[in-house]
Amino acid sequence: MELMKNIWQAAKADRKKIVLPEGDEERNLVASEKIKKEGLAEVVLVGSLEIIKEKAKNLGVNLDGIEIIDPETSPKTDEYAEAFYELRKNKGMTKDKALKIVKDPLYYGTMMVKMDDAHGMVSGAVHTTGDLLRPGLQIIKTAPGVSVVSSFFIMMVPDCQYGEEGMLVFSDCAVNPNPTAEQLASIAIATAETAKSLCKIDPKVAMLSFSTMGSADHELVEKVRNATEIAKEQRPDLAIDGEMQLDAAIVGKVAKQKAPNSEVAGKANVLIFPDLQSGNIGYKLVQRFAKAEAIGPICQGFAKPINDLSRGCSSDDIVSVVALTAVQAQAIK
Repeated sequence: MELMKNIWQAAKADRKKIVLPEGDEERNLVASEKIKKEGLAEVVLVGSLEIIKEKAKNLGVNLDGIEIIDPETSPKTDEYAEAFYELRKNKGMTKDKALKIVKDPLYYGTMMVKMDDAHGMVSGAVHTTGDLLRPGLQIIKTAPGVSVVSSFFIMMVPDCQYGEEGMLVFSDCAVNPNPTAEQLASIAIATAETAKSLCKIDPKVAMLSFSTMGSADHELVEKVRNATEIAKEQRPDLAIDGEMQLDAAIVGKVAKQKAPNSEVAGKANVLIFPDLQSGNIGYKLVQRFAKAEAIGPICQGFAKPINDLSRGCSSDDIVSVVALTAVQAQAIK
């Protein structure tokens, strides 16, 4: 797959330190060995040193050269606790509570990124998306000018003529249950930028609905219509159009009938779903029925890259997301 080859090459060219806070999870251990061998990133495993080494031994995984940090014994824990307390004291945080919280590997890993002791973090093999977002929003926060954190999947569909030779970007499929029109516009703009910077494609963004260009009238359609107008007003330089049905977005013949004047219809390579239900269902349908590779969910909108995994991920999925996170980190100035 050309995209991942390019991402691997980019990751190798400027290796970044990526922390895996679920350090004792078996898939992370297997992935860490491969990441080290391929030179994609410097991996840091967070967790009990004894447990991690015992599991690695049982799996036959070689962790030589891979850093392991136990928050219970790390000399950085007190420093992180003090910094976390300063970030959250106006929210009622105490120093004792801060110390207890940063000993949680997920919070410790997030603090590593915040304090520039790591360039990015990947979690989710065990934890939920909410578990990742909570410390992310408390500690890393959103990037300047970004109003909402969202997620995207890179969908690689074999033997497919749609999108960019079978590659499409889906958003938001993991984070925002029911975004407002303003949030949906922000998600569309962020995903267009992601498609340009990470996938190296010229984004053509379709705002999906069950209506195409006014064919139906409903409050759900109105939200997508409003989001499209907001996104166009904020970024007139981007090819964003809607509202449109999926077939109008990607099928040329249908686009000529339903949206003949659209520069996006029939050519869309970025699909923005109106809510989390449709996005999550949509990517899984394509993944299973079309035997597509779904790379993600990758987060966008954080000031520094922290990314989620599906709890059903494989060790190879973890390798891919770590490489993507490393490339995202390269763009942080």
